[in-house]
Amino acid sequence: MAVSFAIQRSTRLSRVTAIVALLLLAGLIAAPWWAGRANVRLLGEVYSFVALATLWNLMAGYAGLVSVGQQAYVGFGGYMLFALAMFLGVHPLAAIAIAGVAGAIIALPIAPLLFRLQGAYFAIGTWVLAEVFRLSFAQVSSLGGGSGTSLPAAIVVGIASDRALREAAIYWTALTIAVASIAFVVLLLRSRMGLALTALRDSEVASESLGIDIWRTKLVVYVAVAGFTSMTGAFIFLQKLRISPDAAFSVNDWTAYVIFIAVIGGIGTIEGPIIGTVLFFLLRETLADLGTTYLIVLGAVAILVMLRAPKGLWGYFAERTGITLVPVRRRVVFPE
Repeated sequence: MAVSFAIQRSTRLSRVTAIVALLLLAGLIAAPWWAGRANVRLLGEVYSFVALATLWNLMAGYAGLVSVGQQAYVGFGGYMLFALAMFLGVHPLAAIAIAGVAGAIIALPIAPLLFRLQGAYFAIGTWVLAEVFRLSFAQVSSLGGGSGTSLPAAIVVGIASDRALREAAIYWTALTIAVASIAFVVLLLRSRMGLALTALRDSEVASESLGIDIWRTKLVVYVAVAGFTSMTGAFIFLQKLRISPDAAFSVNDWTAYVIFIAVIGGIGTIEGPIIGTVLFFLLRETLADLGTTYLIVLGAVAILVMLRAPKGLWGYFAERTGITLVPVRRRVVFPE
């Protein structure tokens, strides 16, 4: 007797989550009308870190590529924005997209070199790459050299003549990058390549024995993450309006904080980087006035989470409840 069954990915909870997410997105799109200028700017910064943490989590949590040098592409994207806008007259918002494409292109020849390194050596190699980028851009006198440069006011005004509309356009760009990054990761993990990444996370040896092209899979992830990270970096420095090598390629600002967010939220989950970003900004806005004590608290929180919940806050919660808001795995459902 044949047994009927169905393959499902979504659950009732995930469908409710999708509806809530759409309602939340609609509210966030309207933020320029209900939030103050300071809050809109803060939300733009939050979106940047959501994107960076989500992308880093894809590399480290699924592809096994633990990078401590993602600031290379943040800074590269920022400098590409300035170069395109100042020297070629490209509209700043269009320059963000072009910077992403340029980041992906430059990652293509870099990836095979880094993939020769394994484990800790790969991590060190990514940091060295970021330093090479920093020293290289510090030599470009037309972009301010070591002291950096500011984006001319005429270029900023060219985004939109009205100040409110200009700030709204920049805000919507940040929201678009964050949503696009999350959507890219979710769709990738739900694809055939996503199955390969899940297998890679569990065991590279077993994955290779099953015919998975490990090198090609990692290359696609690395190049795609480089492109999205470059776009995020371009937005970050459009919002800051000034760039310098030390700020653009800061390991503390663009990698250490991102790793902190992914670790406390939950590496290898979709929800983790979002939850980690919210917690990070709550701590930052609450404790920023405490000076060095703020950094001590961040370190203490990271140590506590790693000791008590090695899989992060969301990983700990999901492990005990079995709840997944954004499922990516398929499951077999038999009729009752």
